Amino acid sequence: MTASKPTARARLTQALAQRQAETADRWVQLQREREQYGRSAAEDELREEADGLVAALGEGLAGDLPIDRIVSEYPPLREAVCELSLRRARAGTPPTATALAVLSLKEALLEAVQDQDLSTGELFELALMVNHLLDAAGALSFETYVQGREEIIRRQSRQLLELSTPVVQLWRKVLAVPLIGNLDTARSQVVMENLLEGIQTHEASVAIIDITGVPTVDTSVAQHLIQTVKAVRLMGADCVISGVRPGIAQTIVQLGIDLSDILTRATLADALATAMRLTGDADDTPEVPKLP
Repeated sequence: MTASKPTARARLTQALAQRQAETADRWVQLQREREQYGRSAAEDELREEADGLVAALGEGLAGDLPIDRIVSEYPPLREAVCELSLRRARAGTPPTATALAVLSLKEALLEAVQDQDLSTGELFELALMVNHLLDAAGALSFETYVQGREEIIRRQSRQLLELSTPVVQLWRKVLAVPLIGNLDTARSQVVMENLLEGIQTHEASVAIIDITGVPTVDTSVAQHLIQTVKAVRLMGADCVISGVRPGIAQTIVQLGIDLSDILTRATLADALATAMRLTGDADDTPEVPKLP
């Protein structure tokens, strides 16, 4: 009785088992020729990456999962593809190049079975299977890359917001937040969080929000300031808003915004003097020596 021919899946699984290192090396070579990798990636990193992914691919093929579900449902292979994509995202490699790097593995896989005696039909079946596998991997890498870059952008944006809203200790139990630029919802949230954390850390009793560098104050900005003042009061501290210029004062009145229950001062110096009176430290202010 004639033995049945091995399937395309069995042929590829066997080829990967026999030529795993060679296939991984060939994939690295293809990526380097086409510059489909992060320029900061070292040779050993690329080879480690390739070895892990090719090994996971061979293990997935040797399992029972259908071809169209191996990439998404075999954890080691999915993790290898996602890690590759995230590493490229952190290195600044374009998303298209990242997806193409994964897709270039097709060529390495087909070369791994080229020495087998395949008919035209068998070669077509094997190429179709490889396409299904690597197309799914390419789509997963692109999706992971986009999500990774979005997370990086969100983290960097958060860091920039925190850098642009420093909490400064001006005096014992007196903190200040000098604001420069527009005050939107995201930045207002960071201002509130940083200020409340600063009050707790320094056991502050007065917080000054200086808006000298805020170009305009509209209804939205005023509401953000009011919410921050309320949050500060809930922490048991007083809040003073400084930097209220004539133009801003006029705008607030015209908009009908009621800030009557909030301490406001024209300058940061006036606000600090008020804060020191509130804390009872006004008499401890060092006297500035007079010029002769």
